[in-house]
Amino acid sequence: MSVIFILLIVSVTVAGFFLFAFLWGVRGGQFEDDYSPASRILFDDASSEQPANNKKR
Repeated sequence: MSVIFILLIVSVTVAGFFLFAFLWGVRGGQFEDDYSPASRILFDDASSEQPANNKKR
């Protein structure tokens, strides 16, 4: 019976930690832009292109 109380205390502690981490992320603006990360892969960035090296020897 004491194992149930230990597991209950541990599970509530872990759940509280995840709630704290989630609220910290929300307040920090982690979840504000939910559209552009999904569509960012569809567009080419000029900074990601590498110049072609077409020198012939």
